[in-house]
Amino acid sequence: VQLQASGGGLVQAGGSLRLSCAASRRTFSSYVLGWFRQAPGKEREFVAAISRNGSSTYYADSVKGRFTISRDNARNTVYLQMNSLKPEDTAVYYCAADLLISSVLVMKDKEYDYWGQGTQVTVSS
Repeated sequence: VQLQASGGGLVQAGGSLRLSCAASRRTFSSYVLGWFRQAPGKEREFVAAISRNGSSTYYADSVKGRFTISRDNARNTVYLQMNSLKPEDTAVYYCAADLLISSVLVMKDKEYDYWGQGTQVTVSS
């Protein structure tokens, strides 16, 4: 499956952005989807993930209560709504997908087989 992330940009602290990730495959609903981010000089880190039917969501503690992941299987798209953005949210954000990943491993980037190209999010103070 090919993933295309979009929606990044420059925003002031406290603002909002919505990231989108469109997938190429009609079996989109079979994939667990995740968002990860990588700031300059840091390792890639987990942000959020969503189960195949959208009934379960998972968040990093650093974004819980501010970010919301959702999916529209009819549109083959996963979203990341980011509110109350902070300068420390600045990073390149990547969407990822996997067919077989279990719920206990959704925070592990190495468990995902498919990755989008990344979209830059910059939060100014």
